[in-house]
Amino acid sequence: MNLVARQVTRQRIDVLFQQALNISKYNPELAQHYVVTARKIAMAARIRLPTNYKRRICKNCHLVLLYGRNCRVRIKSRREKHVVVTCLGCGAKTRYIVKTKRRKQIE
Repeated sequence: MNLVARQVTRQRIDVLFQQALNISKYNPELAQHYVVTARKIAMAARIRLPTNYKRRICKNCHLVLLYGRNCRVRIKSRREKHVVVTCLGCGAKTRYIVKTKRRKQIE
């Protein structure tokens, strides 16, 4: 796929995600449809979705996650520090490791 086609595809994906985020409060089903369409476009073009988009949708039911409204966010410190996002629509849990910056030790 050439460069121009990739840019057009990314723009389409961006527009669909922005529309999904804007309308998700009022019509979650339509927002879910936008997300599914954007994912299909990305898979067909073999383009990775940006991380901030991936973390805003449920991987199980493709619902747009609005923190405090349809998902629960918890910070856990077992093993390594991580954030657990629970979708209240389907109950799926997603964990993200929180990487901490290490300080340089003064010898």
